[in-house]
Amino acid sequence: MKLIRKRLLGGIATAALGYHIVIGFGAANAAAPAAARPNGPVQHFADKQAFFGDLHLHTTNSFDAYVLMGTKTTPDEAYKFARGDTINYLGQPVRRSEPLDFLAVTDHSENIGVFNQLDDPTSEFSLSELGKLAREGGYANFRKIVDLMASGTPLPGNAERNKAVSASTWQRSIDAANANYQPGKFTTFIAYEWTSMPSGQNLHRNVIFRGNTAPAPYTSADSRDPQDLWTWLSQIRGQGFEALAIPHNANASNGLMYDWTTLDGRPIDEAFAQLRAANEPLSEVAQNKGSSETHPALSGNDEFANYEIFDKLLIGNVPSKPGGSYWRDALGRGLALQNRIGVNPYKDGAIGGSDLHSGLSVSSAQEYGGIAAANLGGGKQTKEQTAQTLGVGGQPAAAGINAVVLSPGNLTGVWAEANTREAIYAAFRRKETFATSGSKLRVRFFGGYGFSPALLRNPNWIHSAYAQGVPMGSDLPAAKGRAPNFVVQAVKDPNGGNLDRVQVIKVWVEGGKQQERIFDVAWGGNRKIDPRSGKLAPIGSTVDLKTGAYANTIGAAQLATVWTDPSFKADQAAVYYVRVLEIPTPRWSTLRALEFGLPLPANVPPTLQQRAWTSPIWYTPLGRT
Repeated sequence: MKLIRKRLLGGIATAALGYHIVIGFGAANAAAPAAARPNGPVQHFADKQAFFGDLHLHTTNSFDAYVLMGTKTTPDEAYKFARGDTINYLGQPVRRSEPLDFLAVTDHSENIGVFNQLDDPTSEFSLSELGKLAREGGYANFRKIVDLMASGTPLPGNAERNKAVSASTWQRSIDAANANYQPGKFTTFIAYEWTSMPSGQNLHRNVIFRGNTAPAPYTSADSRDPQDLWTWLSQIRGQGFEALAIPHNANASNGLMYDWTTLDGRPIDEAFAQLRAANEPLSEVAQNKGSSETHPALSGNDEFANYEIFDKLLIGNVPSKPGGSYWRDALGRGLALQNRIGVNPYKDGAIGGSDLHSGLSVSSAQEYGGIAAANLGGGKQTKEQTAQTLGVGGQPAAAGINAVVLSPGNLTGVWAEANTREAIYAAFRRKETFATSGSKLRVRFFGGYGFSPALLRNPNWIHSAYAQGVPMGSDLPAAKGRAPNFVVQAVKDPNGGNLDRVQVIKVWVEGGKQQERIFDVAWGGNRKIDPRSGKLAPIGSTVDLKTGAYANTIGAAQLATVWTDPSFKADQAAVYYVRVLEIPTPRWSTLRALEFGLPLPANVPPTLQQRAWTSPIWYTPLGRT
């Protein structure tokens, strides 16, 4: 495999086909298995606790991770690393700077584990024409292999043997999830990625199971149409397997992820909308390959829309159409479709993920691009390799996606009563979730009637907010003639930057057109809204671009407010969600360049503002469903 990796990666210092390169160091179906039982009682939180995790990670069992990157990390090792254990990675001990609370390993289900047969040069798979193609290496050959897999064509060689390998690999993935589950301390989910990509347009979904057993995966070889995946999820639910699907990288879907039509071109109808809503309650709004919140072409008045934009297909240098490719746009389309057919198919909560292919889930700028960059050559990345990754220093351009535009892993935050499969999965289902760009900042969001600013002076205000209103992810029932109040609280990551501002984003449909408006509702410092532009002045920056250091001398450690929409109309359906911005901090590419004494990359900003996005609250007028 070392020879295969060397040949495949020769001259490739970036991710091909969107399969990024590197990362850093630094009620269930059945009772939990005996190995997963806690040593003591599980702590429960009546008003819920924020837990952070990753629902999108690949290991050695994913074709692209194994063949392109030479990843050897197993699911068992991935879970151990995520929970804070030290593991051996490419000959070096590595440990996450902070443990996660939960993790789902989501290896590509298509031919899961089959390519690992290349470890045995005498295996039938190794000796097949496809195996020889992989051994010959090169980006062109990798594209051929991906095109073959994306087409759904069965791999050459012994089909029964390949099927048996996949079944065995899937069972080991299930076993690893169950063996590493520690209720109350660290939660694991059995999961996989359904990898449909018609004509290079991304329709990938992660399938997350609630319990400790799961059937054989439904793959894109069975069908590339998400409707068929949802139908399968509905069928297995009747057999006792509760699961849901989460779309990701809508930004690379060319408008298909949140289209006005089905994949075969039929207008979305009530049956489609109900099927999707029952099986796909969440969307991954940010990850390694960019943000899928919104795009400047869709949100021209949003000064923060140009965040970690990746707007190409995952194969080749083909632009991805913005309309239908971003979550905020989907929220508006959902309202329009609800007006038309009576059901909202795009009523999605927000999560974040990593989609990292090293088996190491890392989410900080400091850890991203560290020793996992050894995937590029079998050891710690050299200055020359780093220059190629960053696109600086006169190094030759690499094939595939320019790695400098990629991001560290993003995170999913959930508000749950306990760190268990049952409690966290229930939070997924009720959409009491939020996404972050990797920061562990916490954000609360409630809607109701009669909330006053005095609420936040009550030490038990959270309990009152639950009792008198609804949390993120919920429907807010209309009250005749009354405008709703929204309660927001954001608390900084203890190890991150201070908070710049809290914004409420409102989406609605008026005159047959989707509308949006961004409200700054709380902020740090003594700034004021400019009455002419309606904009809040920038927070400023403390980042030293010569050292990468920054100081929390601006911004706030916590922001909270009770807000009422000044543009509210009782007869107008609307969606509200919260976006929280931190003060500027150095981008990972800046830290990496400074580490090696390289010039800062010119095609990405040297700093960024880490952020969080909550699941929405939906307002529907009286008399409308």
